[in-house]
Amino acid sequence: MTDMQQLNSLLSKIPTIQRPTRAVSFKEKLMWTIGILAVYFLLTNIQLFGLSPESSDMFEAYRTFFAGASGSILLLGIGPIVTASIILQLLVGANVINLDLSNPLHQEFSQNLQKALIIVMAVLEAIPQIVSGFIQPDVALANSLGIDSSMMLFGIFIQIVIGGLMIMYMDEIVSRWGIGSGVGLFIVAGISEQLINGIINWRPDETGIPVGLIPKWIYIFQSGALDLATMDGISYMLISGGVLGLISTIAIFMFVVYAESTRIEIPLSYSGVKGARGKFPVKLIYASVLPMILVRALQANIQMICMLLDSHGIHIFGQYVNGTTPVSGIAYYLSPINSPYQWIPTMVRDSFANYGVMGPETWQIGLHVLMDAIFLIVGGIIFAKFWVQTTGMDSHSTANKIYNSGLQVPGFRRNIGSIEKITDRYIPRVTVLGGAIIGGLTLVASLLGTIGSVGGTGLLLTISIVYRLYEEIGTEAMKGMHPILRNFLGD
Repeated sequence: MTDMQQLNSLLSKIPTIQRPTRAVSFKEKLMWTIGILAVYFLLTNIQLFGLSPESSDMFEAYRTFFAGASGSILLLGIGPIVTASIILQLLVGANVINLDLSNPLHQEFSQNLQKALIIVMAVLEAIPQIVSGFIQPDVALANSLGIDSSMMLFGIFIQIVIGGLMIMYMDEIVSRWGIGSGVGLFIVAGISEQLINGIINWRPDETGIPVGLIPKWIYIFQSGALDLATMDGISYMLISGGVLGLISTIAIFMFVVYAESTRIEIPLSYSGVKGARGKFPVKLIYASVLPMILVRALQANIQMICMLLDSHGIHIFGQYVNGTTPVSGIAYYLSPINSPYQWIPTMVRDSFANYGVMGPETWQIGLHVLMDAIFLIVGGIIFAKFWVQTTGMDSHSTANKIYNSGLQVPGFRRNIGSIEKITDRYIPRVTVLGGAIIGGLTLVASLLGTIGSVGGTGLLLTISIVYRLYEEIGTEAMKGMHPILRNFLGD
């Protein structure tokens, strides 16, 4: 027995959601998906028992794509899943682990290893928040129950880890019994809630103006509190009034839908049935926008390390205000940009002044933007390549899939080598191009801002995931009508 087989036999003892042994109807898949979505919303509204109101969310700036909810049992969101995926991709990319995803044993080992990494990361992401004081126990409640506050804190830790495991299994249920992936579903759920809130929320902010876009405009025009003929009035409407965010949201939506529908189609024929033909689409955004989660998650983990050091009085990577906002050092330059308030010099300096800190120079703000651009574009390319390799979407794996489905490229011999030569013309190039485009789009959306302050990453993820979910629903319907296509998709 090889080392991989021995380790896999150990990892396989982790409880798992069994794959269906029968054909699952579209209606049943839809019911599972809706059911898990309902459970997700329920869990985000279950607060951690014993949590003090003075606690803060270490990942508040990344909440849009980490899903979950601050202070809830799903505090970690999909963070452990994403971080485990990054680690696994780095191990595979560095050839520390050699995986051939066309091999069923390697597939099973990869899934079991990722699940073990998720459990480890759920623990490792919960501990720093507790040790550094971001998560605090309710001392008054502990005293009323007659227990020590440290015991209350341990109970909160257990709840957070359980929440991390629950979202892992919820993702597994959706992936195996539902439509799409749980990770994508949870991201869309959280961001959609923020988008709706950003459009219709009538509750006032600290200035007394409604938060939602529509109520805010109604308030401004009815009260006449703003002179739209002045430059200040126009500037306010563009940024604080949300006009720029609305334009950005609509423009990004249209571009992503266009990019998702742009593809190169490799013609295929079915060797078993004369005249039967099909196409294999290679999308412009071939690796999807999910690698952007990995890029932002990497930033989040860097920030977490810097926050932990800062909370213990070690400021070598920079200082933070309010516990989570970097204002100096490497931590500031590597922090994500999510709105015009973080790169327009006057607005940045106003924000720093509110914190009682001297604002950065213009060149420092420019360097911050440049670092975020490099992180998004270069990181998008790198993680897109890793994603394609570790999910079996590379040229070799795709050629194997086409060949095993009984398909071939017309005019070429029916063997894996011939098919791989064709797929190798497109897939590597489109992977790099798509990663760069998504990184650039995320940067633009982040700089201009979005409705509901969901951020560029969150907006792109939502649009792309919903579009692909729409395509998958169409595919589910097609499976029942075309046996050849059903065979090709691996039903």
